[in-house]
Amino acid sequence: MTVQKFLLIVVLGTLGHIHLKLMGFGIDMAKAREIHKTNIRIAREPKLAELDVEFQKGLETSADTSSIVSKKQALRDAPAAVGITTASNVTELKAQWDTSILGASPYS
Repeated sequence: MTVQKFLLIVVLGTLGHIHLKLMGFGIDMAKAREIHKTNIRIAREPKLAELDVEFQKGLETSADTSSIVSKKQALRDAPAAVGITTASNVTELKAQWDTSILGASPYS
């Protein structure tokens, strides 16, 4: 096995289960989408917790909490992004990681 094929298998394995086809390796995009959504849920968990604390502090001081509520909703909506469902390959799926709300991509 060449180094290039090995690296390709490793890269493909990060987003989905690799299965053997008659002509080589491929990616199960349904599984890759689910793994991507799970990665989003894992990344958003500590961010939601931080926002919960900010929200409570805002309530205690009677501050405007609408921006916090918007950020929390964006995090909740992230796994349901349309681009995840319509991604037809790994590159498109990786591009659906919204760094503005989720932080650094786990795929880079």
